[in-house]
Amino acid sequence: MSWIDKRDSNYSYRIKTLTKSFADIAEGSKMLVATPLIIDSYIKKVPFGTVTNLSSLRDDLALEFQVDKTCPVSTAIFLKIVANASYEELSLGIDISEVAPFWRVVDPDSKLAKKLNCGIEFIINQRINEGLDV
Repeated sequence: MSWIDKRDSNYSYRIKTLTKSFADIAEGSKMLVATPLIIDSYIKKVPFGTVTNLSSLRDDLALEFQVDKTCPVSTAIFLKIVANASYEELSLGIDISEVAPFWRVVDPDSKLAKKLNCGIEFIINQRINEGLDV
């Protein structure tokens, strides 16, 4: 299964009420478990020349879905799926303006960046192309 297939799979988002604390989320909180396509859509709205991060992404989605927090684990996994799918699309000749600009969200110094198929240099180069801090 390709990264594009994983991103485009027909997952449904879920909202859970936590019965115990999890990561940075308190017991009793409502938590969003998003989908790769929700993450993809969010990233496509990050404007050229703008950087955001995983924490802001989680907070913004929590506001949008009217919950307390967004799951940190699934969000990181789905961000990896979206990033690899976008890079896969680029390798298939899809124009860079059509893919989710994951380099605006993934910090080149992060653990996630080291796990992506594109490599850290790609993220750094894309950030330089947009005049972003590296």
